Formats: sequence, structure tokens, C-alpha cells
Amino acid sequence: MRIGVIGATGTIGSRVVTEALGRGHQVVAFSRDATRIEEDRQDITWKSVDVLDADAVSAAIPGLDVLISGFQPGNAANDIADTVARSIADPTVYVTAARALLKALESHPRTRLIVIGGAGSLEIEPGVVRADSDELLHEALDAIGLPREYAAAVRGHRDALNVLRTSNRLWTYFSPAEDISPGERTGRFRVGGDQPVLDADGRSRISAEDAAIALLDEAELPRFVQRRFTVGY
Repeated sequence: MRIGVIGATGTIGSRVVTEALGRGHQVVAFSRDATRIEEDRQDITWKSVDVLDADAVSAAIPGLDVLISGFQPGNAANDIADTVARSIADPTVYVTAARALLKALESHPRTRLIVIGGAGSLEIEPGVVRADSDELLHEALDAIGLPREYAAAVRGHRDALNVLRTSNRLWTYFSPAEDISPGERTGRFRVGGDQPVLDADGRSRISAEDAAIALLDEAELPRFVQRRFTVGY
């Protein structure tokens, strides 16, 4: 397959690239400034793209079977504080990106889109979404060490999912576990839908490496077209 990865230098995006190459796919890796990338792997091409510019995205994706977007404002892998600050400054950027991606796909209707979003829109109880409650959001942000102001960005991810849900494009939304960070590639995890997958201790967690496996599994064998899915241990 030919797989595009937006945010290919990010924590999840970089691991998606590695996983895709390891499975023998052709990868087009997108970054804000691809001229800075030093690359010696085969079967990968780097391109610069502004994900907020629908025309630029449309011009960059001909021939792709799947486009995986790990867009973040800033590069969280290199500077999480900058990404948090940018996300708080303009939490609408996730909706803007979702709309631009859907607009770009109008001229590529057979290309599937997988958006890597947030966990805050998952139902922690039937009908209860953390992103809808200040109290629940602040509790979660305190637990992972993010400022409470980041609640606006969590809601931005939720709003982007709602934009996708109004579209008839071939979209999939991926909510990672609440606790996601670089770790071990185990290949042992469980897949869920609109509710978080919890481990034996009641925690929602996954390594970025295993999240990449789940994303490539979905790219190769789609199970959640026009739906959201999540993973966890």
C-alpha cells in the first residue's frame, strides 16, 4: 500500500512510519518542513505540507491508499511545552485540520483517512464523556501533569471528531489510551470502540509503538470506517 503520514516526526507518527516500512508499505511522510529531514531508509518519501491548507493537502496525496494524520500544533516529540501552549492558544485548530482533510479528500474519494485524536471524547461511563465535564477533565489533566487550561484542546479534539461524524468520506478516528508514551512494542493489546480499554488496574494505557501497530492493522484491514476506535492493555 501507499500510506501517507501527517505529523511523521511526532511521537506516534514516527512510529507509524517505522511500522509501515517494516510491513513493506510505501510511505509518504509529511512534515511542515521536510527539507530538514535526513533520511536513509528505503520506500519513504518526505514532503512538506500545511495540513490546514486543503488545496495543499489535496495536491500532495494523489495515489495514496490511506492517509494517517497525527497532526499537532507543534512537535510534541521534541517540545511538549510548545505543543501544549499552541494547543491552548488556538484549540479550534483541530477542527480546522479535520475540515481541511475532508475537503482535500473530495477530489480523492477512494483514499481512506485515519485521524489520530484524543481520549477525552471516550465514554468513561455510558453517556458520560470526560470532555463534557470540567471536573472530570481537570481530574484527568492533573493526573498526567498537564495544565487545566489544556481542557480547551481536549474539547478541540472532541469537536474534530464531531466534524468527521458529519462526513460521508472514508474516515476513521483513533482515540489512543489516556496514558500513551514511548515504550515497548508488544503486539498484545485490546481494541475497543467508544469506551476506553482498561487494564487490570483500571488504567487506560498503551505504548506509542503498540498504537502504531493498531493503526497499521486498521490501515491494512479496515474495521472502523466512519467510526472511532481505541486500544489499551
